[in-house]
Amino acid sequence: MTKKISYFNLSERIIFLRIIDIIILISSLYLSSSFINFNYINFKSSAILNWLLLLVFYYLIFGQIFQIYNLNVSNNKYLVVKATVLTAFSTTILYVFTPYFSPELPANRLQIVYFFLLTFIPILLWRFIYMSVIFSPKYFKSVIFVGCSERIKKLLTQVHNDAIHDVSAYLSDKEVQGIKGYNDITKTTISSIVAENHITEVIVSKRDLSKEVVEAINKELILLFEQGVNIISYETFYENVNVRIPREYLNHDFYRHLNFSENNTNNFYLFGLRLVDIFISIIGIIIFLCFLPIVVLGNLFANRGPLFYTQLRVGENGKHFRIFKLRSMIKNAEVGGAVWAKKNDARITSFGKFLRRTRLDEMPQFINIIKGDMSLIGPRPERPEFVKDLEDKIPFYAIRHVIRPGLTGWAQVNYPYANTIEEQETKLRYDLYYIKERSAFLDFKIFIKTFTTVLYFKGQ
Repeated sequence: MTKKISYFNLSERIIFLRIIDIIILISSLYLSSSFINFNYINFKSSAILNWLLLLVFYYLIFGQIFQIYNLNVSNNKYLVVKATVLTAFSTTILYVFTPYFSPELPANRLQIVYFFLLTFIPILLWRFIYMSVIFSPKYFKSVIFVGCSERIKKLLTQVHNDAIHDVSAYLSDKEVQGIKGYNDITKTTISSIVAENHITEVIVSKRDLSKEVVEAINKELILLFEQGVNIISYETFYENVNVRIPREYLNHDFYRHLNFSENNTNNFYLFGLRLVDIFISIIGIIIFLCFLPIVVLGNLFANRGPLFYTQLRVGENGKHFRIFKLRSMIKNAEVGGAVWAKKNDARITSFGKFLRRTRLDEMPQFINIIKGDMSLIGPRPERPEFVKDLEDKIPFYAIRHVIRPGLTGWAQVNYPYANTIEEQETKLRYDLYYIKERSAFLDFKIFIKTFTTVLYFKGQ
């Protein structure tokens, strides 16, 4: 077997980008203060460490918000320029106007312009180098798929041209249209493919394969495992790529794959989460009150009807509560009965579209959070009429009620609208992934993705 080539996995690429960004950022400021007329940041000051830590903190936070560390953005020149400009500009504005913790405002205001350019141009040039040199199949994870074509084709097609995997080959019963590298699973051994390629990972699905083929595969996998080849199941790979649990987990053996995160019973985590809920909700209500005059005027002229409305929802452990929202639909929108909201819903008013895109319509729910009906992060609460129907048609739907519903959630930021049973089932699999992987880090990711949705007016 030939020696494997090192590769950068998803987390390593993101960490790599962050580290080099920080190095480039600090180096450009240091060199500029040493060799050109840039004196906003004095590297000889005793406070330099605090200044740089604050700058790095701001840059990484805004970089996350504006998706500069999203790998789909990092390999697109237009999106990289856009994200870098927004990150550098936001960092500059907040940094300059952070009293006591950042350097004093310079007498020559051009220094601020220089500061912005130094946080933008060097990193942009480095990102272009990354795209042309580092972002190369040479550093991708080289994988092979083993399994029935009908079983693997969807995921195989998905990762065939993504930003992290290089599909070297696949062993199956027949060729998947449009995907090169087919090998007949009854005539080709996995070992021969591994020997001819620099394979990093073997993804295996034994479903729908004959007993003879499965026995042959098992013998090979044992030998490959002894040689240090990473072997994972199709379901695990699916979960890693799609950040939701696969449909196969929702069966009578669910307990083999679905376990509650330890944080669901971690009192320290739950107490900290409750403190954050209350703190951010108070800030949210204050911000909402600032926007309220604009909302009242908009509602008066464009919505023409009640500003607020309440609706019965299902909360933790199936308990019902009333959710508070700003009305975004026409009056009597459900005169014929409860109907799922959908993308480009004709019932949504022109001002209601603005409320939904900015998520202002959800802000009264900070009251629900303070009351304890909801949390900031969790599965979105559904209406009792829908829940009853969904529990009848989708196995394990009631599991999502094991934790408090949220103002936003993992399903919400990855799959905003679902108005069919199949789409609701997909959304459920995101919710169950969150319950399974629940952590402070995942909560932070959801919060940042929600903030990005608001900034880019991606709400529906």
